[in-house]
Amino acid sequence: MNRRSAAIEALEQRLGHVFADRTLLEQALTHAGARDAAPSLAHNQVLEFLGDRVLGLVAADALMRLGPQWREGELTRRHAALVSGSRCADVARALGVGPALRLAGGDSKLGARENDRILGDAMEALMAAVYLDGGLDAARSLFDLAWKGALSESGEAPVLDPKTALNEWALARGLAAPRYETLSRSGSPHAPTFTVRVDVQGHAPETGVGLNVRSAQKAAADALLRREGAKA
Repeated sequence: MNRRSAAIEALEQRLGHVFADRTLLEQALTHAGARDAAPSLAHNQVLEFLGDRVLGLVAADALMRLGPQWREGELTRRHAALVSGSRCADVARALGVGPALRLAGGDSKLGARENDRILGDAMEALMAAVYLDGGLDAARSLFDLAWKGALSESGEAPVLDPKTALNEWALARGLAAPRYETLSRSGSPHAPTFTVRVDVQGHAPETGVGLNVRSAQKAAADALLRREGAKA
């Protein structure tokens, strides 16, 4: 058994789901970049699309069960934290998804197995694969298992996303909503790094770097908030 096969076997045990259709598992773990060497490979982008919706549903269901007294705004913030790309990447790391991925050879050498975007996308694809293979109950069981720690954190007061916090900070001062501009994209085509600038009326801009535009925007917003003393 080669290293990747062993990693897939260990991952399947951690998922708590034995696949009847193992092609779904293999597809969920195949990054789009891998098709450069093997164009016939089924990659995980379509599964990622479905998995995002499945994850959103089971996360909403879990929050309704956890905090039936929470208002819509509180549920929305907690839900956003549970299904964020960074959270999905953290869950994927805990499950050992990285070593099980099928990647283009060059991407693996560039550290793609630890790339937040690639891991997060693969985790969403795995949610879809489990859903298609075992139904909604299987997807819910995976969520309850893999997001257990994150769910326990959801019982605490939610922390505002940096972009939301900056927006509220600006509006509270009668300023226009923050404006974001992508300054650059660098790195591998399959594992890029983005630099984004945020501008708020009457204040010096700040920049942030991330593995996707959204995370770079959050980093820029966080930097501006910290500079202005609006975040501890």
